[in-house]
Order: sequence, then C-alpha cells, then structure tokens
Amino acid sequence: MRRLALVLVLGAACVAATARPAPAAAKPNVVQVAVKAGQFKTLVMLAKKAGLAGALSTKTVTVFAPTDAAFAKVPKATLNALLADKAKLRHVLLYHVVAGRVPSAKAATLSSAKTLAGQSVPIAVSGTTVRVGGAKVVKADVDARNGVIHVIDRVLIPPA
Repeated sequence: MRRLALVLVLGAACVAATARPAPAAAKPNVVQVAVKAGQFKTLVMLAKKAGLAGALSTKTVTVFAPTDAAFAKVPKATLNALLADKAKLRHVLLYHVVAGRVPSAKAATLSSAKTLAGQSVPIAVSGTTVRVGGAKVVKADVDARNGVIHVIDRVLIPPA
C-alpha cells in the first residue's frame, strides 16, 4: 500500500512538473490600455461616438493620445461642434492615428508620419523632446497587443 501511494505521489509530481502552464491573459488592446490608464476618458468616449473603438481595438496602430487634461484645453464650442459632426470628429481622431507600430525610436527618425486621416503629421525632435504636430510626447511606448500609444499634451487639429 505504501509503495502504491509513493508511486501515485511521484506520478502526480511528474505530471505537474511537465504540465504546461496556464496561458497568460491576453495583453490588452489599445482601447483597453487607454481605458485602464484612466487619463484618456474623453478620447475613449469620442472614439466610441465616432465609431472608431472597434477598429482601434483590432487593427495594428500607433495612437498619439491626448490626455483628458489636453482635451480640457480645447474650447467647449469646438468639442461640441465635433460631437455634432461625426465625420469631422472621425477626421480629427484619425489624425492622431498611424497605421502599424511606430515605437519612439522609429518616430524620432521621422520628419512626419501619414495618419489614417490621410494627412501627414509633422514630427520634430529637439534633444530628448519629441513633438508630434506641435504636441509634446509626455510618455512614449505604452505597449498594447495591437499597437503602441504615445501620450501627448494637446489635441492635434489637422490642417484645413
């Protein structure tokens, strides 16, 4: 009986040692990372109103993401006008998005990047400061399953 118990214990130990670990939870997508960060409530709300949240959750993208503090600097009349015009809202939001992953090391070598709005946004580097469309990148390389977020200090308005 002792021998059988020892064999069962050893057998269970061998199975446990060779069992595959449980799969790790999937890394969150760009929208989930933005929601979890808590400083992009306005951006997420606007992306949902514009019908972009789904695409930003699945497509591989780089988002130059203005914080809630950045949106607070935008005149209320401008925000209300964007909320009233879904096409303009989408255009402004897509001006913050570039197709594919563009980590800060690559962004720092560019003079501009073509946005999903169809226009290029200028990129300028001065020392360790990177500016995108005049906005300062305050935190770079926030990783997500489907892309990367670079936090910026103001909302980008595409040229007319």
